[in-house]
Amino acid sequence: MDTTNPTPSLSLSRRRAHIQFTALWWNKFLKGWNDGSSGALLPRMQTVYNVNYVVVSLIFIMACVGFVIGALINVPLMDRIGFGKVLVVGALCQAAMYALQSAALPFPVFVTTFAINGIGMALQDAQVTSYVASLRNNSQLKMMILQVGYGGGALTAPLVATQFAQMEHWSFFYLLSLGIAISNTTVLCSIFRFNTLDVCFAEIGEPQQEHTGRNDDSKFRQLLRTRTVHLLGLFSLVYVGTEVTIGGWIVTFIQRVREGGPSSGYISSGFFAGLTIGPLVLLWVTEKLGNHPAFYLYSVIAIGLELIIWFVPSLIADGVAVALVGLVLGPTYPLLMSHAGRVLPQWLLSGAVGWIAGLGQAGSALFPFMTGAVANAAGIDTMPPLLVGFLSLSVGLWALVPKGPRRAD
Repeated sequence: MDTTNPTPSLSLSRRRAHIQFTALWWNKFLKGWNDGSSGALLPRMQTVYNVNYVVVSLIFIMACVGFVIGALINVPLMDRIGFGKVLVVGALCQAAMYALQSAALPFPVFVTTFAINGIGMALQDAQVTSYVASLRNNSQLKMMILQVGYGGGALTAPLVATQFAQMEHWSFFYLLSLGIAISNTTVLCSIFRFNTLDVCFAEIGEPQQEHTGRNDDSKFRQLLRTRTVHLLGLFSLVYVGTEVTIGGWIVTFIQRVREGGPSSGYISSGFFAGLTIGPLVLLWVTEKLGNHPAFYLYSVIAIGLELIIWFVPSLIADGVAVALVGLVLGPTYPLLMSHAGRVLPQWLLSGAVGWIAGLGQAGSALFPFMTGAVANAAGIDTMPPLLVGFLSLSVGLWALVPKGPRRAD
């Protein structure tokens, strides 16, 4: 009897697949926790540091710098040290940021820590997304489930951050974040054990990725020459930027324009609650219509809801509309990544998805900063028309994305 075959049994490989996916889900929860906390804490940061909209928005710019650096170094890092090690490097960067932020350091230092976090989150998001996008079976469903994890973290964080924002030691919120980050690092180390993606896939019986003999430099050059990668990346930048802008500034808008109280932070949780359940609630719609038509439908609804927030001066109506915007935007990111898996060559997918995710993270920093700069010049009531413009731009970019596979340009 041949005992040299390293292929795991079906039941063992399924169990390992579930364990690996759960670890990635927890990582996405932390990402959502990070993104969801900013909106509830921004007004307190302005008060503590006595800064205006533009200055406090520097946290987004520094995060953007980190995201871009992370996206640029992801491909060479992954090819040189591998999937598991890159994950842990990113997780350690994020934990280091929370440790520093918990001390409520002077504002210039406090802002700089967001760049460290940007690098860490870009590296982690690239690995997690490329893992799921590379799966041969149920990739889109699993991407939706990951988005639920992200939404769960983003839903929970404002509930907790709103309480800390009203306390004297508001920065102790980051000690709680540090605890989650340490658990994330521990889980990634113990489950993936610093292995490459091929080794991790072999453990779960997943067919290994295609290899074409291309070296790191030629792969990166090919990625940069592929038009579809950049279209998907630009779409990711605009969409993720829009999503995080809503979560990051909606509390300030409600407090300053709709005269909401300190508990307005819970409206941000309503938005992220919509993001949490949207991917699963609307999964049947996405599957029935297909990726392109489904996104157009969701975008039209989201724009209509933003018009309600813009023109209807009602705290209750705006709160409901914000939650519904989250619901219809929820399927977009997993839809984007699963579509990337269909239209891009398998050998390029890991690096391409990392680049697309990295640009999305850059958008999550750039667009909130732009919104803060405009708000400082013209008032925070400019937020709804800006969001309508951002959503319309994402529709235009999606129209340029190929519907099926095409050769690299």
